Parts: sequence; C-alpha cells; structure tokens
Amino acid sequence: MGSIGEALAHAERLASARPDLALLQVEEILRAAPGMPQALLIKGRAQRLSGALDAARDTLAGLFADQPRSAATAFELGLTLYRTGDAPAATMALRRATELKPDMAEGWTALADVLRLAGDEAGADSAYLASVRASTNDPLLMKAALALSDNHLDVAEPILRDRLKQQPTDIAAIRMLAELAGRLGRNADAENLLRRAVELAPGFAPARFNLALVLYRRHKAEDALAELDRLLEGDPDNPGYRNLLGAVLSRIGDHDRAIAQFEKVLHGRSNNAAMWMNYGHALKTVGRQADSIAAYRRSIAIRPGLGEAWWSLANLKAIRFSGEEIAAMERALQDGSISPEDRFHLDFALGKALEDSEAWGASFRHYEEGNRLRRAALDYDADETSDQVARGRALLSAPFFAARAGQGSPAADPIFVLGMPRSGSTLVEQILASHSLVEGTRELPDIVAMAHRLSGRKRRGDASAYPEALADLSADELLALGEEYLAATRIHRHSDRPHFIDKMPNNWMHVGLIHLILPNATIIDTRRHPLGCGFSNFKQHFARGQSFSYALDDMGRYYADYVAAMAHVDEVLPGRVHRVFHEAMVDDTEAEVRRLLDACGLPFEAACLRFWETDRAVQTASSEQVRRPIFREGLDQWRHYEPWLGPLKEALGGLDAAYPAVSP
Repeated sequence: MGSIGEALAHAERLASARPDLALLQVEEILRAAPGMPQALLIKGRAQRLSGALDAARDTLAGLFADQPRSAATAFELGLTLYRTGDAPAATMALRRATELKPDMAEGWTALADVLRLAGDEAGADSAYLASVRASTNDPLLMKAALALSDNHLDVAEPILRDRLKQQPTDIAAIRMLAELAGRLGRNADAENLLRRAVELAPGFAPARFNLALVLYRRHKAEDALAELDRLLEGDPDNPGYRNLLGAVLSRIGDHDRAIAQFEKVLHGRSNNAAMWMNYGHALKTVGRQADSIAAYRRSIAIRPGLGEAWWSLANLKAIRFSGEEIAAMERALQDGSISPEDRFHLDFALGKALEDSEAWGASFRHYEEGNRLRRAALDYDADETSDQVARGRALLSAPFFAARAGQGSPAADPIFVLGMPRSGSTLVEQILASHSLVEGTRELPDIVAMAHRLSGRKRRGDASAYPEALADLSADELLALGEEYLAATRIHRHSDRPHFIDKMPNNWMHVGLIHLILPNATIIDTRRHPLGCGFSNFKQHFARGQSFSYALDDMGRYYADYVAAMAHVDEVLPGRVHRVFHEAMVDDTEAEVRRLLDACGLPFEAACLRFWETDRAVQTASSEQVRRPIFREGLDQWRHYEPWLGPLKEALGGLDAAYPAVSP
C-alpha cells in the first residue's frame, strides 16, 4: 500500500499541471487496484482538466453513484457538468457537495459562479458569502491571513495570487489581496479588486466597506458616499460606517453633517478613544477650538498612549503643555507595547512641548527621532523629484507653450495657491477666501492625480511618461482635461462665488500642466525663507503626503528643486505666476494684499485685511494661526535650532544666503 499511496500522491500533484501524465499514472494504479475510489476521483479530475469532459462526467457520475456521501466527488462532478453546459445538474451536484461539507470554500465559490451565470444573483450572493465563512478553515487562506496579520506581505502575496489563478472568483482571497495592495500603497489595484468582490457578492459588507475606505483614500468622495449609503441601508447604526462617513463629509467640506455623524457614533460609545480623536479633528476644522481640545483630552484620558491625539493637541499651536502632561508623554514613550505610529506622534508632540519651554536641544532631539521613525516607513527618493524637475525644464520651453497658446479650457474659476508647505499658503488662502468673489476649498488632489495618470505608472519603480506625455496631448485633449478638473472639483464648491482656491502646495511640480489645461487660471506661488520653511516642515507631522519633509537633506533638495522649477516658469512664461514672499506679507500686509488681489483680477475689499474674522473651515496645519491677526514671532523661530540644521543648509546649496533671490 505504501507504493500505491506514493503513486496516488504523485498523480494528485500532476493533475493540475500535467493532467495527461496524471492519467497515465492513475491508469497504472487502477490496474493494480481496480475500482479504487481515490484513484477514480483523480482520474475524473485529470480528464476534466485535459478537456475530456464526457469521459470525466462518466467517470465521476459512476463514482458518485457508488460514493453518494463524498463531497469531493460531488464537487468534481459539479465542475464537470458545468463545463459540459448542464447548469441545472451542476447546481444540484455542487449543492450536494456543500451540504455534505459546509466548510468547503471552493464548493461554495463554484456554486456561486454557476448561480450567477444562471441569473440567480441573490443565490450567488448568498453562496459567495458562505464561501467567505468557510474560508476560515482553508489552510492556505489561513496561512495568507496569518502572514498579513504579521505584515509578511512577501509571504501572503504569492499565496493569494496563486489561489486566484486557480479560483478567480474566490472573494475571500480577492479581499485579502486588496488589503495587501492597500498596505503597499497600490490603492488603484485595491479598488479594482474590491469592485470585483462586491460585483460578485453585493452583500459582502466587509469588502464594500473596504472599497469605501479605498475610495476615500483615493479622493473619490462621491463614489465613497455611494458605497456608504448602501452599507448604512443595511446597518444604519454601524459605528465604523458612520465614522468613515464623517471623514468623507469632512473631506468635501460638509463639516456640519460630518460633526453630526461623529456625535451619533459617540452617543453611547464614550470609551472609544479613536472616535473622540476624530471628533476633535472635525471640531478643530470648523474653529471650535475649546471643544476640539476637550475631545482630544477625552481620547487621551481613555488611551494615554494615543500619540496622534497628543500631537493633535500640540498641532493646535494654541496651548502649552503642563509639566505633568510632558511627563505623561514621556511615560507613554517608555511603554514598549505602543505602536511605531504612536511613538513618532509622541516625539513630535514632545518636540513642540519642549520648544514652548525653550529647551531647544531636547526639543530638537525629539523632532529628530520622530522624523527618523517616520522616514524609515516611507519610500521617498529625492532623485526622482530632481529628475522630474530636470525633464520638465528640458521639455517646457517658451516655443512649446507658444505652440499651444489658446488651448485648454477658457475657465478662469480656479486660483492655484502653491509652493512649499509651511510657506504662508494658508494665510494667502484665508485672505483670498475673505473676498466676496472667492470660495476657499482645501488642498485638492486632482492635478496631482491627473499627472500621475498621465505618467502611466502602475507601481513604484515603473518608468514615468510624465511630463513628456504633455507633448502628445491634442487641443481637444487639453480642453477635456481642463473640463475634467472643473467637474471633479465641483463637489468641493458650496457657494455661487465665481472663483475657488485649490491650495495643494505640491502643484508647483505641475504648473506646466495647469497652464496648458487652464490657461486663464490664476497661479500664486507662496515663498518663505528656506531655513524657516525647511525647519517648519521638519517639525510638522503631516497626516498624509509630504514624504520629503522627514529628513533635513531631503527637505533641502526638495526646496532647491522647487526654486529651480519656478525660476524656469518665470523664464518661459514671464508674469504667469504671482509670487508672495511671506516675510513681506507680514511686514506690509496691506500693500501685499493689494498686489495679490490685483494679480487675481479682483477689486480690493477691506475684509481681506481682516481675514481672521472669516468664518470658514480650515483643514491645514495652520488652521488656528489664520484665525488671529498676523504675528511675527514665528518668523525667526528656526534660529534657535540653527546649530542642528547643517544637513538642510548643505542641501540648499546657498539658497539660504541668496534669499529672497528667485533663481537657484
């Protein structure tokens, strides 16, 4: 029996890869042991996989008549009958397989496929959900799930991809692969996978919730809202759904509804630290500072090691931590069980607390450690930024733009405020949003997303076709892209004011694209002393993006690339960009505001000089600073840290000494 057992195992292994060889092997076994059920099952499977469907049906039907309680035989017979086109008989066989073995995930998946193609969507949905429940007992999927849990993505990915090659509609595997893609930042792949999962199983709520989350991350707010509406129809009190709904509503500027969602979530759930923190974020955005502080403190009382809540308090830049609170943060850092994310948030918060106490050296050490931890988790390559800037300067010449003059959308609605983060851009935005003809929105991702699409890149490491792809765009395509931008950003506009602000700082890399598709849009470049700006970024933890800001040398190179790119724009499109120097705005506010409004083609309004009285939501790190008159004390704060800024100065290559010169 030992030799027959080995022969059976060998035939089993061959069946998928070489069914022809498996058939030869199994015929030898059946000569030695006629009628052996296991050998006949392998024979039927090999016949099916080799395309001999009639022979497979005869083999498996005969075996099932003798072995009516064999789930494996019923499963193979069902697959074969389906391949022969006999869907009703296939359905009966697969239902029998799942009755005999309810934890057979592949049986439920196959049944779902048959029912779906037969038009029984409800039955298919139910079967797919059963396959998910059954997959908890599948050894391979359990191995993949364990690898995901331990963040061993290199182990999980090949398991899941191999499973989907064999079973393309295994929605448990699809969902896990989507989670893996999301962790790798491949959100487009995650979206495609999750759309496939909910197409197969509309009732698979966890996959639909994951899809809504990915859509939120991809800034597809309308699509995310549609998925959440569907989820809430079935489970209106689900706190996870309500929490995400609040976040999506905040993103599109519907802050009153967002706060209402958070309050509904918190009702009866007073001990959820993360929810109190998210509530604090929403309250801060609408200027309810005292309430936001109370919410953050409530979250910390529940979970003292919640680093993001401590940092959120520090980031208000309106409170000073007590000695007791500083000690509490230091104790939390000593807790070896806190996550790396909590740890770097605590370091940033302690950096700010000690800065307020004028303990410059200790403050810098915490800023440095927080940045080190954050940088270690990021895949940022300064060479990529430099390369894109160099290629843009080579392509985007004065003749290039002259040849395309008058193309794109003629709309003059957008006012782009761009430049380095922490350069005074939120102040400029608030001044403009105080004008009766201008609506403030937020940092809109649409230009960056459009550039990424034009690049053709699917994964990090792929060659980029951007900005060279701009040369291939026809007049019709440039017009369409301009109109696409206007349509995509409409969800963020909540008034009938003719102009709106897009304050995404990173759009400095895409001024050429903006000019081509929206030649009548206004472009404002906000600029600040490179050491003041650089260090202000270094001590700021951003909720997302700005990967260059977590190392002083990366920071200096990024600033230098920005200055070089904007100097090139000044050369090839003279007068196209209006520049605001932050120090000048502080020193002579009225003169700079008048220049700014002239550049935007707007009449002067006194309300722009009293910008802090403007009642609007502000979502950036400077939200509290623009709710009070201009102050000077932050301009030279970096000088206290100058002894430690050597890497920044070196990477700037002399730009700090040349400032405010606009050429590198």
